[in-house]
Amino acid sequence: MRTSALPPLDLHAHINTSIPADDLAGLGAVVFAATRSLTEAARAVQRHDERIIWGVGIHPGLARSHTGFALDTFTQLIDHTPLVSEIGLDGKSRVPMDRQQATLRRVLDVLAHTPRIASIHSYAACEQVLDELEQAPTPGRVLHWWLGDPTLTARAVSLGCYFSLNASAVRKTALLEAIPLDRVLTETDHPFGDRSSDQPLPGNVAFVEQALARHHRTTLEGIRQTMWRNLANIVRDTRCAAQLSRRVRSHLASLPP
Repeated sequence: MRTSALPPLDLHAHINTSIPADDLAGLGAVVFAATRSLTEAARAVQRHDERIIWGVGIHPGLARSHTGFALDTFTQLIDHTPLVSEIGLDGKSRVPMDRQQATLRRVLDVLAHTPRIASIHSYAACEQVLDELEQAPTPGRVLHWWLGDPTLTARAVSLGCYFSLNASAVRKTALLEAIPLDRVLTETDHPFGDRSSDQPLPGNVAFVEQALARHHRTTLEGIRQTMWRNLANIVRDTRCAAQLSRRVRSHLASLPP
């Protein structure tokens, strides 16, 4: 398979779990779909879409996500997916920070024993999130729509984090300069992070790829391949390839050595 045959890669999008499979197949992209609660996640992981990886999430900003969190349920659900999305902390939420931290710590404790690709929310809480990650080192951590300053970004890089960037994030030149390309992944955060897009859809990361190609003075094909290679490194580190669909595994296997 040629590199150009690799589909777009969207590491963070929100998709209604009731959308028909044919509609999602028509996106033509591999999409890592975040959920906000264990109730939503329980529906999501029952699906078997070849190009949609459904996550198990506890959105930090929503009170109902915390009240509905049960450690046993979370542990059981992640047996069905390689993705935990989204988790983290939200500094603007009315949910008390100590409550958010308690939930995140329980999740990170599970991930220490059962690694997964983890898409992490850090809005207005970048430093607090890094404090938690530093205390609970695990592979596979992807900081979604990261807004940290250069000092915090350097700290996140040193902790081994990856960063999924959407159309808003790639407009920040200082951020692109602070993150090594081998730690970058593309995302839309549909329907929140792609409102400025000409065609806001999960998987439509064309603007992000173009911005990365311009900044790093490389080709779109090179960026696409790099995104997939970065994903392959995360999958290797988390040892969660078996939870991916056959289609996604075939894309990973097509990458040149």
